[in-house]
Amino acid sequence: MHQPDTSARLEEQAPSQKRRQVLDEGLSQRFIALDPAGYFLIRVDLDREELVAEHYGNSINEQGLATDPESGEVIRCQGAGPRRPLAEYRGRTAKELGMRLTEGEGPFPLSRLDHALYLGRELQKAEKCLETGETYIQD
Repeated sequence: MHQPDTSARLEEQAPSQKRRQVLDEGLSQRFIALDPAGYFLIRVDLDREELVAEHYGNSINEQGLATDPESGEVIRCQGAGPRRPLAEYRGRTAKELGMRLTEGEGPFPLSRLDHALYLGRELQKAEKCLETGETYIQD
């Protein structure tokens, strides 16, 4: 029985993987309308073996920037003071947590389909980190 040459297969896959990476990086540069329902900070709780999504409220100003609903100040990605989440959602898997965010009675903490797709991708990445013990970094 002939065994396929795995090194040749890996070499063939590398350009394809690189093209997908370049595509994703380009797509990440597009304009993204923020979700008026708020945003999420995702983390992995290794001690409890859970994924955690903290939901924060925001308003959107005339320039399309997220602002603190109380102060009206633009929310900075880095260097901003601590904010309190409106809610915390937990799940053992990306699917379980995703269902908590999108199914049931509602109201739901997100209002845009592109935001839901983004959260699904991030939760999958976080789940992989939960499984492997790697550090999760949210995009």
